[in-house]
Amino acid sequence: MVNNFSLPELAGFISTILFVISNLPMLFKAFKTRNLKSYSLLHIGMANAGNTLYWLYVFSFPLGSLWLLHAFNTAVALLMLVGYLRYSLNIKLSYVQKKQIRD
Repeated sequence: MVNNFSLPELAGFISTILFVISNLPMLFKAFKTRNLKSYSLLHIGMANAGNTLYWLYVFSFPLGSLWLLHAFNTAVALLMLVGYLRYSLNIKLSYVQKKQIRD
């Protein structure tokens, strides 16, 4: 069964795929090398804040490529924040370390 996409829907789908593909090498390199010091914590933090607010806008649209694009964008920003905190600031999120700090 073939769906007839409108031009805006097709453009949204293609741009989502391109955005995902363009961000994967950055994520793979960042987590493979564990070197995120070239990234700005302020930028990553603002991206996460902006993504949170932008969800209010995305929720007003029917499920589609916009949701996929923004979900991926949000996941990338969250992964970069976690990676930055863990590898650049050496913040470990393990239960054992938290318990040792309390004792």
